[in-house]
Amino acid sequence: MRIRSFKIVAVVGLAGAGKSVVTDAFIRKGWAKVRFGDVTDAELRQRNLPVNEKNERSVREELRRRHGMAAYAILNRPRIDRLLKSGNVVVDGLYSWEEYKLLKRAYGDRLLIAAVYAPPALRYSRLAQRKVRPLSLEEAAGRDFAEIERINKGGPIAMADITLLNVKGKRVLAGAVRSILRLLALER
Repeated sequence: MRIRSFKIVAVVGLAGAGKSVVTDAFIRKGWAKVRFGDVTDAELRQRNLPVNEKNERSVREELRRRHGMAAYAILNRPRIDRLLKSGNVVVDGLYSWEEYKLLKRAYGDRLLIAAVYAPPALRYSRLAQRKVRPLSLEEAAGRDFAEIERINKGGPIAMADITLLNVKGKRVLAGAVRSILRLLALER
């Protein structure tokens, strides 16, 4: 009897690219979700800090100093393993090159990286308009620089198995994700 091997899709991209839209499409198809940023949110709640870019960045950087650059993969891996026992998992928020390498070593070919790309001006406009955690132009640009320079976020994006261009809106992006899901279903 062949044991079924479930898959993990890690969605990567800079803030405002559309990672949540892609992740939500997987969830609608029954995939379990692990959002790496939940660790940051929990830490902010534990410290009674308001949710804002400054506090989030401080917590992210502190966790990485404490656990290394693979911090979020280390802290979320038990949850990924638990969810993989019963189905496919979509990971929202894989950031660092070190997180990518840790998950790739752990899961091998079961891990697929899906990058979502949108140009900076479009992403910054989206970030300014979002209802939860909106960012000013300066905050959005600062976050980009911090994530590229301090968190090594470019590596996982560059190593993506699939890159989705998100310039035509949520409906077009969701259609691209449905195509990916059909391909993944055929690989079983």
